[in-house]
Amino acid sequence: MKRQIFTSVLLCLTTLAGYGQSDFDKYFESKSMRVDFALVGNYEHQTVALQQIREEPVWGGPVNNLIDKFNYGGYYVKVYDKSSGNMIYSRGFNTLFEEWRSTEQAKTETQAWTNSISFPYPRQNIIVDILGRSNDDMQFHSLLKIDVDPNSIFINRDRLKENKVHEVTYNGNISDKVDLVFIGEGYTAAEQEKFLNDVNRFNEILFKTPPYDNHRSDFNIWAVELVSEESGMDISGKGIFKQTALNSGFYTFGIERYLTAQDMKPVRDAVWNVPCDAVFILVNTDIYGGGGMYNLYAMGTADNARTAVVFVHEFGHSFAGLADEYFTSEVAYDDEFYNLKLEPWEPNITTLTDFDSKWKDLLPAGTPVPTADNDENADRLGVFEGGGYLAKGIYRPKAHCMMRDYAPFCPVCTRAIKKMINFLTDKN
Repeated sequence: MKRQIFTSVLLCLTTLAGYGQSDFDKYFESKSMRVDFALVGNYEHQTVALQQIREEPVWGGPVNNLIDKFNYGGYYVKVYDKSSGNMIYSRGFNTLFEEWRSTEQAKTETQAWTNSISFPYPRQNIIVDILGRSNDDMQFHSLLKIDVDPNSIFINRDRLKENKVHEVTYNGNISDKVDLVFIGEGYTAAEQEKFLNDVNRFNEILFKTPPYDNHRSDFNIWAVELVSEESGMDISGKGIFKQTALNSGFYTFGIERYLTAQDMKPVRDAVWNVPCDAVFILVNTDIYGGGGMYNLYAMGTADNARTAVVFVHEFGHSFAGLADEYFTSEVAYDDEFYNLKLEPWEPNITTLTDFDSKWKDLLPAGTPVPTADNDENADRLGVFEGGGYLAKGIYRPKAHCMMRDYAPFCPVCTRAIKKMINFLTDKN
């Protein structure tokens, strides 16, 4: 580790260097507005209820690329300047609630799940619109629209606990880099040195993996120490429950390997004073498993034999919006998780309803669509049936890829990762 930062002061100062972007300076200050909200609903419907709005001291995202270019995710946030009506910020994201809604449990229960979004702190009154994507038409529809006065006395400005923040790698101004934050889960006070050693190991794993290996200088890496009372995490299916900082656990939706933290509030509280484009929750155990959701977080275990590839796979979900390409493993979702009559939003799967918008431009001339999954085509870029948890009706770019069975990333996933790096570093 290079150095520790115990307050947010230096981080705030860092954000000031290199500015001068007229649109950002016109509409925003160099800090964040965080909106905590509950997604409430079941299999049939959902709505959004506001919980709180917070002011936080750091904005680490891009200052030119304020408007989303990808149209990824099951949810979307749009921020409008109230006086002009101009949209001044937008992003897509996923939530665990979205996945829960496709389970059998959601057909008989109504639940509420806490979520959180952040964007640059506005100078003037804004309108925040939180939207959800309908599986019926793949379009976003408004779930909650609120007026926000940035000077309101009802905005929470409390300082949260300042956990120890370590600067693992600093390559430059936080608005020009991808700021990846590792959070420790299930590490006791006596195990914080192990956490830092694990972060260093994971840092090297990422940047030995193509295409990240050619983009090390585009990342800043941070580590946040969270102290848990007990080591490990919940394994509810085996009756094991631990007192940990994020209350994470296996058996999400009844799937043994699916490791998640279901409440986003403690996750966001952990990174309140850290520049943060992406979060990876590092869990102190040697059990196999993990999880990842676009623009939310990814998580995985520190010491399993397959730790390295699980980390890269799950980070592919959360960072670049990549879909799972496997179709034989147990999942909790029903067969309607993807609407086969419409094109899924993820860049690495297709139903062929709008293949022109996917990787058709990358296919060598004469490539058969679909492409036979045989030994002859094992290393060929094509259109192979099976992906997104379904053996029929969804297609993937290669027979084998990191998003299916931990093979190297295919050209389609590689392109998606590079596009996201360039977007978050204001290169396009």
